[in-house]
Amino acid sequence: MRIFRHTRDVHDGLKGAVVAVGNFDGVHRGHQALIRQARQLADERNAPLGVLAFEPHPQEFFHPGSECFRLTPLRTKARLIADQNVDVLYALAFDAEMASKPAQEFVMDVLVEALAVGQVVVGPDFRFGKGRTGDSTVLSYMAEMEGFGVTIVEPVEDEAHGKISSTRIRDALKAGRPEEAARLLGHWWTIEARVEHGDKRGRTIGVPTANMRLDDYLKPAFGVYAVRAMVMDDDAPLSRHEGVANLGVRPMFETQTPLLETWLFDFDSDLYGKHLAVELISYLRPEAKLDGLEALKSQIAKDAEAARAALKAVS
Repeated sequence: MRIFRHTRDVHDGLKGAVVAVGNFDGVHRGHQALIRQARQLADERNAPLGVLAFEPHPQEFFHPGSECFRLTPLRTKARLIADQNVDVLYALAFDAEMASKPAQEFVMDVLVEALAVGQVVVGPDFRFGKGRTGDSTVLSYMAEMEGFGVTIVEPVEDEAHGKISSTRIRDALKAGRPEEAARLLGHWWTIEARVEHGDKRGRTIGVPTANMRLDDYLKPAFGVYAVRAMVMDDDAPLSRHEGVANLGVRPMFETQTPLLETWLFDFDSDLYGKHLAVELISYLRPEAKLDGLEALKSQIAKDAEAARAALKAVS
């Protein structure tokens, strides 16, 4: 899959594409259904399939400095979109210029002149343009005038709670329900980052951990998780491992910045500087302040046993 950050880089071979437009945060089951519909239309037209999303997420632009809410930063989002058999991702900059475009200008400048789309695929709640004044009705009217098609894909619903949405997934993760989040996503929620040097306390008690910051991610429920991890090379997994992880501020040591600290079972290679993708499988317990290193060692052993059992249950 090719990735374009600017429309000026798009070549003529991609003109006439079927393009799915949205935020696609999480690339959940609803997003996947929309992209599948777009893929079918692209195949019928013998056209490329594109996805158009914005970086940063518009909410980040309008509310800078607020707590991060994203399920998928660009790297993770791009990998998940590529898994949907997409040919090209347009990750366009959402800046002051883009935010100030009226809906009609967005259609003309981006969809018609820059991308020359053949078909646009969106959900029924799609909004665009300055002040979110554009909707599927405006888009369909302009599409008829400019000679491209529009397909509206209805949201995916589950039997229990209705429409699958990124908001529901965020709520599940903040409540410590990663299994529910995975059911809505259609994949395990994953934190991807480069492994950094920590204080190396884990090594002193025989539990070396891979330390990762959560800078660009939603902060889920703090606590201990059963996890699966992939050591990545670019966007391809080199190896897969099971483990247990603490996510949070470590009350014993009063860490200021939340960290994901992952102990991989039966693994002793150096991970510093490597890119790691950690899937949260099961929430085991909240963080706790323990009385000294011996108590910590004992609790880690219990957590590891609980993690192995939880991982076995979902394998």
